[in-house]
Amino acid sequence: MSAWQEKRTDWKADRDAFVADQKAVRKTGKLPEHLGPPPSGFALLPWLLMGMGAFSNLFQGKTPNPWIGGIGLLVFNSLYIHVVFRAFTKEAREARSTRGALLALGVVTCLLGGLYGGSWLLFFPLLGLAAGAIVRGRWLGRTGIGLSALAGVVAGLRDGWGAVNVAYGTFLSTMVTAAILSLSDAVRELRAAREELARQAVEKERLRFSRDLHDLLGHTLSVIVVKSEAARRLAPRDMDAALVQVSDIESVGRQALTEIREAVTGYREGSLAADLDRAGSALRAAGIEPVVRQSGPPLAAQTEVLLGWVVREAVTNAVRHSGAGRCEITVDGSAEHVRLRVTDDGRGVAPPAAPESPVPGIGGTGIGGTDIGGTGLKGLTERLAAAGGALEAGPGVRNGFTVTAELPVDPAEPVRVAEPVDAVGRVSSL
Repeated sequence: MSAWQEKRTDWKADRDAFVADQKAVRKTGKLPEHLGPPPSGFALLPWLLMGMGAFSNLFQGKTPNPWIGGIGLLVFNSLYIHVVFRAFTKEAREARSTRGALLALGVVTCLLGGLYGGSWLLFFPLLGLAAGAIVRGRWLGRTGIGLSALAGVVAGLRDGWGAVNVAYGTFLSTMVTAAILSLSDAVRELRAAREELARQAVEKERLRFSRDLHDLLGHTLSVIVVKSEAARRLAPRDMDAALVQVSDIESVGRQALTEIREAVTGYREGSLAADLDRAGSALRAAGIEPVVRQSGPPLAAQTEVLLGWVVREAVTNAVRHSGAGRCEITVDGSAEHVRLRVTDDGRGVAPPAAPESPVPGIGGTGIGGTDIGGTGLKGLTERLAAAGGALEAGPGVRNGFTVTAELPVDPAEPVRVAEPVDAVGRVSSL
């Protein structure tokens, strides 16, 4: 009973997670990450209703020797439940005790079917279900054929030509159950392998980035420490020499800052999908419903970088200033050009007197209140124009604010543009 309760609790938790994922699918349109409750013995319990005919005969007194029939029915149900609940764990499935319980189930089925016939013969398809859940691999075909032959012989002695249906049902239940459960196991193993590969890729990238930062900063900081100690020692007796050391420290620091900017820029480039995911997360955190649609062929790295900047700028402004309840981000690509449109249902254009943010890359009033002349959108307009594209921003058709960016898929002269940074050198992001 404790094992039963534990499995039931796990099944309910997986079911609740699956229901939550289905609700998220209806809102976002994305495929669920959770496949639903894994198969368990609960999936095979409803098939015990096939034995209701035998139970009804026993209850109505139509079965001779009812005590034998009742005990046999109880033993059959107990063995069936025991076997099917051990079928979904590889170690338990391959254990000798499980195979012994399946063999005992077969003996009980033969005894009940041979003794009573009729509706009691329907226990053979149930035996096939249990066998299909346990037996896998090269023994499956032999087991299915053997059980079908056994069911046919026993049913033939009791029911004549009706044995054909019993034998066919036994074979079908054995093979179909084994096929479905094997496919389910394969899908879950592939998904687990994909998640493990993704986790390893993340770990590998973290290791690479930490190694790059160590290589960039290790020597530089060592030089700064050494020169700082030298400046401290020289300051009391030779201020000019100490000032030279301080000047060197400034030069080394500026060079290190430049190298870090370049490393971070290279680390972040070419990931429009990541920018869209971050945008959706930021909108949800602000209580705005995100709707993201993307279609078209893969984009070049430079194009993804430029569109990623537009997404970050537009969504940041929507979060801060629009007061919107819904924000749509649409990316439509073709062989010649790609168009990005960010639309919200917020307040629209704000009054001209609204203060402008001192941080480059974030407009003064934002979507639902950003003028095209704002610092962030103005800078983006210049960057897109340099790449052969265009940026438009203004009130939406019905309400709110719309930002539209268009870029050629393959510009004639690719332009290398640096990541926008704020006044203190930090990379601006969503």
